Amino acid sequence: MQVSVTFKNIAPSDALKASINKKLSKLDKLIYKPAEARAVFSIEKTRHIVEINLTGARLNLRAKETSENMYSSIDLVVDKLRAQLNKN
Repeated sequence: MQVSVTFKNIAPSDALKASINKKLSKLDKLIYKPAEARAVFSIEKTRHIVEINLTGARLNLRAKETSENMYSSIDLVVDKLRAQLNKN
């Protein structure tokens, strides 16, 4: 899966990129090939927001989560995407 990462109001971090790539690679077996994911990391005051748009041959999914920690936001948004994929 090809993953593109965008940062808004936050300094780019290789650790965040590696974390989202690792989490999304686990979803790769549930998706028809080829697939593309666009992840947007942003901070608004104390909220850490992660938004992912996942597009593939037969699907177009979107998930957004907010929490106090960026890594917990990543976990929540990937869980939400997994639930959407299982539903489809």
